[in-house]
Amino acid sequence: MVDPRISVINQRLAKIGRIIAVSSGKGGVGKSMVATALALSLAKEGCRVGLFDVDFTGPSTHIILGVPSSVQPKEDKGLVPPAFMGVEYMSLVYFVGDNPAPLRGADVSNALIELLAVTQWGTLDYLIIDMPPGIGDAVLDLVRLVDRIEFLIITTPSLLAFEVVKKQVTLLCELKMPIVGVVENMKMDKSNAVELASEKLGLRYLGAIPFDTTVEEAIGSPEKLLETAVGKSMAQIKKAAKHKK
Repeated sequence: MVDPRISVINQRLAKIGRIIAVSSGKGGVGKSMVATALALSLAKEGCRVGLFDVDFTGPSTHIILGVPSSVQPKEDKGLVPPAFMGVEYMSLVYFVGDNPAPLRGADVSNALIELLAVTQWGTLDYLIIDMPPGIGDAVLDLVRLVDRIEFLIITTPSLLAFEVVKKQVTLLCELKMPIVGVVENMKMDKSNAVELASEKLGLRYLGAIPFDTTVEEAIGSPEKLLETAVGKSMAQIKKAAKHKK
């Protein structure tokens, strides 16, 4: 039996220009920080932007943004995301709070379908999705459920991290998913190993974000985040997001 919620999902997303999933094969690479900074930077330019945190391993964009507990979605034939710092925001955290979400298999799929089906995004230029790390159920479900999804891949300079990324990229290519490009985060040297490896895979290398000790201090302050190396490195990423390959 076909889940009736699935037919609703792409209707909910129909008025969104670009749907960009910020993703990584490995955790701890700064994926959520980049997703948040990208959403804030686009909004600062005057774009209509949504940020959707579906990281089942631990949603954290609300902490990075500093979203107060009083900012909640409203019910109106579904859930209308609240606006915060110019960004329409929806997160798994609104459903699980500070509790762990130990979902697996069918439970992950069910929760994701519910989130996608009930959220009323309206008209947006961009929807930035903060993905869970890896190539598990949530990633495969989003590929299956969201027609126009594109992937922005985040890695660190570690070749170990990039080896995991390669597996994710291979899967996405097999599924014929569009990949916006690769961002190298927390770079501390002048090595071009990740750039060369990205190009070898046929991917656009969108640049490096230097390691910045002030990023931790900027957590909870969108204005400070945009002044860090992460925020200041969004120009090339935004350029790629605005112009399809």
